[in-house]
Amino acid sequence: MANTFTQMNVHAVFSVKGRGNFISEKWRDELHRYIAGTLKETNNYSLAVGGYKDHVHIFFELNPSISVSDVLKNVKAKSSKWINTKDFVSGKFEWQAGYGAFTYSRSQRNNVISYIMKQKEHHEDRSFKAEYLELLRKNDIKYYDAYLFEFYD
Repeated sequence: MANTFTQMNVHAVFSVKGRGNFISEKWRDELHRYIAGTLKETNNYSLAVGGYKDHVHIFFELNPSISVSDVLKNVKAKSSKWINTKDFVSGKFEWQAGYGAFTYSRSQRNNVISYIMKQKEHHEDRSFKAEYLELLRKNDIKYYDAYLFEFYD
C-alpha cells in the first residue's frame, strides 16, 4: 500500500498590532517556546522560533493534512490569548492580520534556523520593514505597499 511522504519546510513571519504591543525581552523566549508548542498541537514539527520586539519568525515542517493558513491562524490566536492571560502588555495584545510564508529545501534548513535564532543581533542595525521587504524580494513576491504590515520603526 502506498503512503504519503512530504518534506515541506515553511518559514513564516508575522507582526504585532499597535505600538503598545511590543514583545519584551523579559518574556520573548517564553513566547517562542509557547509558539513551538502550538505547532506541535497541529502535528507540525518546530525547527526554530525567534523574532524581535515587533515580529516573530517560525520555521517548521508542515504536516500535509493542514494548510499553512490554518497553522498560522492557530498559532496567532493561541499565542495572543496566552499573552493576554499573562498580562504581559497593558491593554489587549493582538497580531496584525496576514503573514509572510516562504518555503525552503532541506539543504537550506541550517541557514534559516541560524538566521531566525540571531534575530536580536540582526536587528541591531536593520529594521523589520527592511528585513521583510528583502524576504519578499528574494522570494520574488509581488506586493503592494497598501497590503503590507504597519511597521513601527
